[in-house]
Amino acid sequence: MRVCVLARHGQSVLNVEGRVNGDPRVDVELTEEGRAQAARLGVQLANVAVELCAHSRFERALHTASIAMQGRSVPFAEQALLDDIDVGTLEGEGIAAYRAWKAAHSRLDLFPGGESFEHLARRYAQAARWLVSLSEDVVVAVCHEIGIRCLLNAAAGEDPFDGPVHDIDNATPFLFDGAALERAASTVEQRR
Repeated sequence: MRVCVLARHGQSVLNVEGRVNGDPRVDVELTEEGRAQAARLGVQLANVAVELCAHSRFERALHTASIAMQGRSVPFAEQALLDDIDVGTLEGEGIAAYRAWKAAHSRLDLFPGGESFEHLARRYAQAARWLVSLSEDVVVAVCHEIGIRCLLNAAAGEDPFDGPVHDIDNATPFLFDGAALERAASTVEQRR
């Protein structure tokens, strides 16, 4: 892989409702605005020779990718390493409950029945290495806010979660080359 474009999925119904979803088996639709965001992502990528579009197992990521790649014969690859954080028993809860849990726990603590933020960071480091290993020159990967933030900060040599980047807009492209993804993976793996 020479260039990777990471993009968060378009706005989902649960984004608007302020609820969390970390289970890929729960179908969460894009809003009308989310579909428009995905179409704008497609316009931004229209003049790029995308050879592969990877996506997480979440319906909102696949739907965003499908809209963005519409009219192009780009193969798709589902990759669980790109999934959102598994929030366990907080599935479907409001964002306030999610934030309260985060405030009371460390990044090493597992969500009840789920995974920890540290696990997610290491999973996204594996995802970065998987993307780098691909034979296609230009890859788009549609995934989730926390993972993209983690890789952006780590590629800059910063803490994956407390680095300078905190907010990732829906369906906004972020470009990485192979060296940046390798650097991100190494930064995550060398922590602790």
